[in-house]
Amino acid sequence: MKTAERTLSQIEAEIAQVQNELSDVHGTQTEVYARIVGYYRAVRNWNKGKADEFKHRKMFTLEDSNRFDGAQPEKLVAKAKEPVKAETTVASNEIASYDIFVRKTCPNCPPVKAYMANVKLEGNMIDVDTPEGLSEAALKGVFAAPTVIVYNADHKEVARGHNVEELTAIFEPAVALA
Repeated sequence: MKTAERTLSQIEAEIAQVQNELSDVHGTQTEVYARIVGYYRAVRNWNKGKADEFKHRKMFTLEDSNRFDGAQPEKLVAKAKEPVKAETTVASNEIASYDIFVRKTCPNCPPVKAYMANVKLEGNMIDVDTPEGLSEAALKGVFAAPTVIVYNADHKEVARGHNVEELTAIFEPAVALA
């Protein structure tokens, strides 16, 4: 099947016609709702600080991570297992290292960073504002910052905490048993 050949002037005329039609398109303002301090509210009604915070948010999605190939999502979902509860008592000989997931704009990250600085373990700080950090967070099922994942000598997850209270529940019993 052969297509009809068009001249350059015909193509330019069609483009001009489409551009003219597009200039007359009028829509309505879209109302965006998001969760703020425990409830959903229209973003346009937020105060300046919360609206600015909303602009800095990043979505943690498995599909957008560079480790997602799309072929076997069930394997990746299996890796994003349920977090170990912070109330879990971990013996000091079970704790070998940790990963801490943080953001630059996170208000809860500084106390957790300070607590982990006093823990005498090998650890990695992972910035989820970077593409690599976001990918690592998606791979390990981290959906919030700060998150600390504690590993044993075989690099298997033994505990997970999100604040100083949860980390104290993980590390203080281990110190007392040592």
